[in-house]
Amino acid sequence: MRISARTDYAVRVLVELAADTNRPLTCEGIASSQQIPYRFLKAVVRDLRQAGLVRSQRGCEGGYWLGRPAESISLADIVTAVDGELLTVNGETPESLAYPAPAETRRRACGGRCGRTLAKLLAGVSVADLVADTPSEPAGTLLRAGLAAAPTA
Repeated sequence: MRISARTDYAVRVLVELAADTNRPLTCEGIASSQQIPYRFLKAVVRDLRQAGLVRSQRGCEGGYWLGRPAESISLADIVTAVDGELLTVNGETPESLAYPAPAETRRRACGGRCGRTLAKLLAGVSVADLVADTPSEPAGTLLRAGLAAAPTA
């Protein structure tokens, strides 16, 4: 599985917001603390805001807050918000592909079992699990097994 820089940055933004819920955080502050390019981060935060995962507050005391409780934001929500579909083949959803036999089994495998398994794994890990020292199960087992591996560009 390939984790895009957009997804990596979005997860890091949401974890930072979940770890400090006492005040809104600015993009400048998050970019600095997470070592994320500011302009790229602004685009990612815009996508998160459009998906309802963060909300913004204007003014000198402004910044960003979580748009929902951390327990209700899953990795699947984050990937979908910033990258679109969870599983694509050359930019197309597996269901939209058509292969001649015998390769048709490949489409069914990608769109069926693999897609459902990936969706279930990502939906089973919340931002709260990523922040917690002891994440809930089964997320704790997945995280200890290395689900949150280093991203690729």
